[in-house]
Amino acid sequence: MSVKDALKRLVAKEISAYLEDDMIIGLGSGSTMVYVIREIGKLLKEGKLKRLFGVATSFQSEILGRENGIQIIDFNVADKIDLAIDGADEIDPEKNLIKGGGGAHTREKYIDYFAERFLVVADDSKLVNKLGQGFAVPVEVLPQAYQSVQKRLDKMNAVTKLRMAVKKAGPVITDQGNFIIDAKFEDIENPKEMEIEINNIPGTLENGIFTTRVEQVLIGNYSDGNMQVIRL
Repeated sequence: MSVKDALKRLVAKEISAYLEDDMIIGLGSGSTMVYVIREIGKLLKEGKLKRLFGVATSFQSEILGRENGIQIIDFNVADKIDLAIDGADEIDPEKNLIKGGGGAHTREKYIDYFAERFLVVADDSKLVNKLGQGFAVPVEVLPQAYQSVQKRLDKMNAVTKLRMAVKKAGPVITDQGNFIIDAKFEDIENPKEMEIEINNIPGTLENGIFTTRVEQVLIGNYSDGNMQVIRL
């Protein structure tokens, strides 16, 4: 196991302190969340938790949740979400995020923002001084409007690229049946304003800048040969 994977597993083990029986949990997507969902399944199997309900942010988290004994419910059935747990691609000092490397940011955002508490889990490679330093902003768009959205993003001084699939011809198709444009900005001075501005482009469903609702961040840190979890 690589150091990065070991850090993700270490962080996943910390989530037990935030869980209680019969909670409704928002199950995020991505590589760190694989370890988190498996850890929740382990707690259920060992009887340390009797029952949890999960609201999935993607087909990935839905399938993995079911495989690990989590009862998956539809977002529209949940009158609340007690706690959303999710990863991130970039995290700045103000706990603003860029998400969507796995293309699930639209469902992630409405579930994470709806939750009463929002917990982010990641390894220390995701920490940045300012959003956009290394990661493009994913923008989910209607297929019929992707060219017009891309032109608007270009006018905002972004370097844009339609995300293409791997082992499949053509563009990536999201769980909602849409396209993703990755928009690389040289500088994101005000993430909150940028989040709103991108979402105001006609044809855009949602972008990967997250600027509200993060209560705490659990970071797997590797330093001087030691691994530890840092809470932000």
